[in-house]
Order: sequence, then structure tokens, then C-alpha cells
Amino acid sequence: MTIDDPTQPRQPRSIELLALFLVVVIGMGIFVGTQSAPGSWYQELEKPVFNPPNWIFAPVWTVLYVFIAVAGWRTFLRAPRSMAMKFWYGQMALNWIWSPVFFVFHLTWAAFAVIAAMLILIILFVGKNWRADRVSAALFLPYALWVGFAGLLNFSLALLN
Repeated sequence: MTIDDPTQPRQPRSIELLALFLVVVIGMGIFVGTQSAPGSWYQELEKPVFNPPNWIFAPVWTVLYVFIAVAGWRTFLRAPRSMAMKFWYGQMALNWIWSPVFFVFHLTWAAFAVIAAMLILIILFVGKNWRADRVSAALFLPYALWVGFAGLLNFSLALLN
């Protein structure tokens, strides 16, 4: 190991990579969220009884995006070309696609397909990382639960409307 071995989490290059992961994941999350914010269309939808209040989504997603970024960073440091990293990239792309599909294009069933595929990739990421890096896998567990809940909510909204 050299002083600037990027595979070591506390080395300067690794900290720079962590900052990059945080900026990209949170920054894109904010960008996508502001560009596809729920509008009057969403407000007029019939909602299931378990629909949470709107204010809960921003803080939950902010925390989850930090977890997602850290898990991606750790996986990238360990195995940048691994299947786990490919799952991470795939779920991230689907994460950023879901909001425009649902809130901008109002395609509730297509959005459900996106979120179902995202959940599969999240689970595959956890499975690939469980032995190699349990911390990264564990960071994705709350995300998997939230996306599962969001998928159920998306499915319910599609059925009701």
C-alpha cells in the first residue's frame, strides 16, 4: 500500500472519491427532484390510505442518497469493474429515471416497471456485496425497504387512478 492508494478508505484520493460520489448522487437527486416535483396532477390522484405526507420524502431521500453514495464509493474502491458496481450504476440510473417517468410523463405503470427493476438491482447489489463488504450491503437495506414501500405506493396509485 502506498500513501495514496485509492483502495484504502482513509487515503486522500479515497476521500476525494467519496466527495465525488456524494456530490453526484445527492446533486443528481436534488436536480431530478426539482425538475420533476409533484404538481397538481399528483395532488389530484386518489391515494391509498398508507400514503405518507409529502414532507417525508425529501429527508428520507437525502439520508438514503448518503447511504447509496457511501455504498457505491466503498464498492468502487474495492472492485470498480465488478458486477456489484454494475448493479450500483444500474439502480442509480433507474432511481434518477423514475421521477420524470412518474411525475412528468404521468406514466404510472411504466414507473412501476422502473421501480420494480430498481428494487431487483438493489437486492442484487446487496447479494453481491454481502460477503465482500457487509457495510455496503447493510447501507442498502433501508434503501431496499424504502424502494419496496415506494413500489407498493406506485402500484397502488396506478391501480387507483
